[in-house]
Amino acid sequence: MTAVFSHGRLRLYLLKLLDDGPKHGYELIRLLEERFLGLYAPSAGTIYPRLQRLEADGLVTHTAAGGRKVYEITEAGRAELRQRAGELTALESDIAASVEDLSALAGEIQNEVRGSVRDLKRELREAARQTRRPRWAPPGAGPTPAPAPSPVPPAGPSPAFGASSEAGPASASTATLAEFDQRLATFAVEVGALVRARRLSDSQLRTAIRLLDGALDGLRRLLR
Repeated sequence: MTAVFSHGRLRLYLLKLLDDGPKHGYELIRLLEERFLGLYAPSAGTIYPRLQRLEADGLVTHTAAGGRKVYEITEAGRAELRQRAGELTALESDIAASVEDLSALAGEIQNEVRGSVRDLKRELREAARQTRRPRWAPPGAGPTPAPAPSPVPPAGPSPAFGASSEAGPASASTATLAEFDQRLATFAVEVGALVRARRLSDSQLRTAIRLLDGALDGLRRLLR
């Protein structure tokens, strides 16, 4: 649960949402996710026990509709909202600040990811260019005739996987791969330092994890 909902404040915000009209549990989850711009969404295991407690305290009631429980605030629930109006105002302010912080973090991570993807694309293009260039062609040379086919080697033990008998493209690809590994390690260190410096809550860290998962999916699509 995000830190702004500590000390029973989620209970108060659920009453506020139900004061706008009856809702089922997953509708409340969706409204909370929208309020946090998709950067935080409570789980069903967070919402439903609190709704049950609110009902036990007489602050909400429920009816069954379409196989779902639809919750509605009671007069006692509205009375609690009126009594805690100052707390609700402060909560709304804290939610706005939390959303701003989460958005800033998301933007920083996305910028880091975009830069890394651009670097990766550039390295892949360079690796492809180096692979296509004939080893014996001088820089700036024009098109050259294709080399004659190599004679079929005699039967015998195959060379080890990944081995190369000549240094050209193999050494270039190895150097490019080494640079890629270095960039990847640097990216991981910088993102880790960025996240730790902000002293994020569990929900903010989960948001950062989702962003990194999205970046990984983007790279998978790029490299298909």
